[in-house]
Amino acid sequence: MAVRNAAAQPGTYPLIIFSHSSGRWNRRSATFLCTHLSSHGYVVAALDHSEVVALELLRRDDETEEQKAARAQACIASRVPDVRFLLDHLLSGAAWDSEITLDSTRIGIVGHSFGSWAALATTAVERRIRAVVALAPGGSSQPKPGIVAAKLTFTWGRDVPTLYLVAENDIMTPLAGMYELFNRTPATKHMVILRRADHLHFTDNVEEEHETARTMPWAGELAWIPEEMRPIAELCSEETAHVFARGLTVCHLDAVLKRQAEAQRFLLSDLATELAVRDVDAIVHKP
Repeated sequence: MAVRNAAAQPGTYPLIIFSHSSGRWNRRSATFLCTHLSSHGYVVAALDHSEVVALELLRRDDETEEQKAARAQACIASRVPDVRFLLDHLLSGAAWDSEITLDSTRIGIVGHSFGSWAALATTAVERRIRAVVALAPGGSSQPKPGIVAAKLTFTWGRDVPTLYLVAENDIMTPLAGMYELFNRTPATKHMVILRRADHLHFTDNVEEEHETARTMPWAGELAWIPEEMRPIAELCSEETAHVFARGLTVCHLDAVLKRQAEAQRFLLSDLATELAVRDVDAIVHKP
């Protein structure tokens, strides 16, 4: 859904890294959000993580349980270095052939699912990150069967304002785990829960992707997924989910990285009422 080779306005801009979820997802899994951020004056770098491009990390039909476990651990181990490598590359100036300058003091990271785990984990070791948006993050202490079992230390040592955007009916990263991660986050934080939404409401083509996941056969430890997913007709629309994710993500980053007073006031307002005016049914979780 993005525009290839679009002309950029010369200037100095904040940088946002986008980290995608696991499985068949890649850097183009949330163009609805990345292009929106770009249109609001952010340079957005969405990367393909190592498991998408490295042959040794690709799934194989004939792999043993031991090989599968080893590959999963290798994927976990590659995530944070992937982000740090990209940051170094972008900030070195080697990636640019334009009049754009990146502001190294205004860097945020946004992720979905395993990508949100990567965002939270990277923040523990990468002090250049100043803001986080975690969309339905992984990393809880009790993941569902077959869901990536990656841990988080939250040893940030500084205040990195963090916004959690999560789904009420998320079967892959349930609300109990979202509350746990939110409570452990040692920073200024907000969490907003989208009503009647599931895990894939934070991707492009929500209806198609949700129904594909609900009707496809899942093997082994993931066989429970289609049984627990509700039909998309019982959940909120893509339009509602995208308004929710786009608006609140931009607001949080504007409030933190651009220090916009209007965005800061909005985050402290009656968000549930403000979202309802926009036909978005949500719950604001208070610390």
